[in-house]
Amino acid sequence: MKKILLFVMLSIVLVISACGGNNTEEEASSAEPKEKVEGVPESVQDDVKIAVIRNLPSDDHTKQFLDGARAEGEAFGFTVDTFISDGDDAKFQDLVKQAIQKDYDGLVISHGKEAYSNDMIQPALDKGMEVVTFDTVTDLEGVTTTVQDDHQLAELSLDEVAALSDDGDPVKVIKLWLGGIPPLDSREEIYKQYEEEGKIETLETIGPANMQNVQGDVSSGVSSILGKYPEGEVDAVWGSWDELAKGGYNAMKDNGRSDIELISIDISNQDINLMMEEGSNWISTAAVDPNLIGVMNMRLLAKKIAGEDTPEHYQLEPKLIKQEDLTPETNMTNLGDVIEGWGESDDFNEDWMEKLRNN
Repeated sequence: MKKILLFVMLSIVLVISACGGNNTEEEASSAEPKEKVEGVPESVQDDVKIAVIRNLPSDDHTKQFLDGARAEGEAFGFTVDTFISDGDDAKFQDLVKQAIQKDYDGLVISHGKEAYSNDMIQPALDKGMEVVTFDTVTDLEGVTTTVQDDHQLAELSLDEVAALSDDGDPVKVIKLWLGGIPPLDSREEIYKQYEEEGKIETLETIGPANMQNVQGDVSSGVSSILGKYPEGEVDAVWGSWDELAKGGYNAMKDNGRSDIELISIDISNQDINLMMEEGSNWISTAAVDPNLIGVMNMRLLAKKIAGEDTPEHYQLEPKLIKQEDLTPETNMTNLGDVIEGWGESDDFNEDWMEKLRNN
């Protein structure tokens, strides 16, 4: 009797399980496809996946660049993954290679070097991926390269340096610079012009030993030479990149050298805080909103995935931020309240993008 009851119970379980499986299959087969947004290219509505890969340290500027790209991409409904190589070229190339091997639809590549960028990116194009780059030296057909207007960044900041002269003599400068990085090399071109025109005189050039400890290396380097120059013998420290500038600022603060003005390029929340410190000698910086850079790169990539025309090159216009412009409440989020036009651009902002944002 017990065997008969057990057999009946097992039979009931099997029947229920079979019915349950059939219902699941019916539900799956009858599930409606994802609803399309009218007036939006279909190709940007098909589970688009993007990788953003940056070859710089994980600093505030990098974070905001990645945040801008991620937020804009996710507003379009894209899946956005971000990767940082901390300035390690070998690691960077490996990250790009891994991304190409996966099922990404597009790549945003930041700060690739001229020596390898074409060879690194070409396999992505061969696979049918769309690519937009920032501060990366490449001339591959179909790739849009974006940059800050580095010449204008240098001009804005160096005009501030040159203005420190009240007698027409060259301004005596300690230059913080690192060669081999495309945007810094472009800024150096303008610096040399100012030297040749007799507007500035370079006393020292200091840079980091590597990209792993930029601020620390520069701080040590500046500290080691300040003793050579008594008060009045150095007019300014010029930082061609704010990571370098922060190292210079720390060195001057530690050595009590508020007599030397600091002028730089690029900006972050940390920079703003240092500029606002009591007695700070960091008087101005020229910059483009790093969040906006990420946004613009994502818009361009979205247009490519949509099959729309994009330019081969695109430059973002910089602004000058002076210490006197800032308030105790100023940060990267509300910097536009004190700097007109900061972080704003309607370039490449298509109507269909707004529909995706509002969907």
